[in-house]
Amino acid sequence: MSFDFEAAVSAPFRMQPGLRRIAPGVAQLTPLSPGSRHQREKLAVLSAFPDLALLQRQGFDPAPALDRLAAHAACEHPTALSWDGHRAEARGLGVAVAAGEVVDLAAGCFGLGDEIGRCLRQLDPKWRLAGLLSLAFSEDFALVDASDGTIPWMAVALPSHWAPEEKVGRHFAEVHAPVADNALLLQSAQALTRLVAGPQAWERFVWNVTGHPRLHAHPAHVDPCRWPETAFADIASQAWWRTERQTFIPLPERQQAIFTIAVDVQPLASAIGSADRARRLSEAIGSMSAAVLDYRNLTAVRQPLLDWLAARQQE
Repeated sequence: MSFDFEAAVSAPFRMQPGLRRIAPGVAQLTPLSPGSRHQREKLAVLSAFPDLALLQRQGFDPAPALDRLAAHAACEHPTALSWDGHRAEARGLGVAVAAGEVVDLAAGCFGLGDEIGRCLRQLDPKWRLAGLLSLAFSEDFALVDASDGTIPWMAVALPSHWAPEEKVGRHFAEVHAPVADNALLLQSAQALTRLVAGPQAWERFVWNVTGHPRLHAHPAHVDPCRWPETAFADIASQAWWRTERQTFIPLPERQQAIFTIAVDVQPLASAIGSADRARRLSEAIGSMSAAVLDYRNLTAVRQPLLDWLAARQQE
């Protein structure tokens, strides 16, 4: 994962867009190895709960955006995916999708060898290309439409404590209304959607400390008690570092952008492996407002976290 700790973790902490230009040639997608953690969790979600991950506004046509996404993926990672405008092949996964039909190319490299194909065949044919892209790359995907400021389409199997079915089709400002200290985000909503749909590619980084160890964190499948009681006595073994690298693949001719979300989760003790990182994270958490701490479910563990980070700086 290409999360930039130094760029993302700073004080005072502010809820803001934090966009950074992506230089030409820098990849926005990350191919998945067969049987990798991301692929297994996505496979489980798309097999059991596809209606919570694959969503679109009624009447919306995602075909142009899917074509752009598949072409972008094939250009960045030709060994992971090929795309000719009609047929997408993921040879490493042993599967192709052509006009909504699933084609077996070879046995897969994990499990019984047919997991990917079986998952895709269970999906509605209109979702099979999106399903293949989701299983071939670590990123989740959503479409931002600058013409009306909405998010009309999503393929999000690994949400970070939010429900895609509650966000699809809604305006950008509505989607971010629950975010704490969101004034900067809401003030820039219209300009932001126009910016990411322009010719320049952008990226941003978000992070949190959480008691949830899995990549998939849909509210329906997460313990409502976000921190176990044992976390207060031993935060280092109970806390996880959850990050996202978010990028925008522009479709300026359609006033749209494909929003990519690369989630990663690591044990906090492994992720914060230096005194400098401990200091930066401590200063960021220490500067959060009460509203932000509550929104991120950090209020109860703030002091144990700060105490642990202070000790980490002395190591």
